Amino acid sequence: MTEENAMTGGGLEMPGKVREFTERLPGIIFQFHRGLDGHMHFPYLAGSGTGLPGIDRDAMSQDARHMLDRLDEDDYPKLMAAIERSARWHVPIATKFRIRLAPGRSRWVALRAQPEDAQTGILWHGLMIDITEQMAEEARLRRLSDTDDLTGLANRRKLMAKLDQEISRCNRHGSPLSLMLIDLDHFKRVNDTWGHLQGDQVLVELARLCRAVLREEDTIARLGGEEFAVILPTTPLVRSRPLAKRLQQRIGEHAFGIEPGQITVSIGLAEYRPGEPRDVLIERADRCLYAAKHQGRNRVVS
Repeated sequence: MTEENAMTGGGLEMPGKVREFTERLPGIIFQFHRGLDGHMHFPYLAGSGTGLPGIDRDAMSQDARHMLDRLDEDDYPKLMAAIERSARWHVPIATKFRIRLAPGRSRWVALRAQPEDAQTGILWHGLMIDITEQMAEEARLRRLSDTDDLTGLANRRKLMAKLDQEISRCNRHGSPLSLMLIDLDHFKRVNDTWGHLQGDQVLVELARLCRAVLREEDTIARLGGEEFAVILPTTPLVRSRPLAKRLQQRIGEHAFGIEPGQITVSIGLAEYRPGEPRDVLIERADRCLYAAKHQGRNRVVS
């Protein structure tokens, strides 16, 4: 493309076969121009992606806002920062963003572009590809890696990552944080008496009860076997203890598909002390859980 065409949005003059080929590409080949006055537009667009609902190629050739205004509100500032960084330092743009196509619908787009100087601003040559299916698959794999198969709760890996985040927040802002460790009492007896399938059902039902009693902001995880943990953000010990007692009582009163009162839990509670390592907090909660077992089970110790 000549610089004159690039600046006016005149587009490339291409042989018919080449144009037919580019229109079939699974994405968008583009040139993007930002003028000295800040005005942005797409002098050239080709590829099957230009046929997405709500995308008007002619409008984008005149004003890039036709697309930019459709960006997800969280992604817009990141893309604009990437454009500015590329223009200032003459480095490629490599980013991804979500674009809204209709109410409640959006698509993920990966963008790669190389800048070059032009007399009237900066011109980028690049490619945009729809990666919605790839992002959905990555999200599914993350859920699998972070989720306990049986109960659907967070697993140990997810719990540790979340606990690190909450501890970091506590150390920055001085907000309280409590950790609850839960262990089913005499769970081996449940498996031996009613069978492992019933034992699994007890664990599933316990997860459901925890979700019902605890708050939306709390993170509940299965650590393994019959042991669970709950992260209680912005919650001091004086507030987490009544919550733990309510959970313990609800579990003790629930039937779980067998005789009521057969399933009880012991709970250990500890409040985070600013500056202490994560493992020290877990160890203190674990000592409280051990004390609850030693004192007769079916109780909360903090």
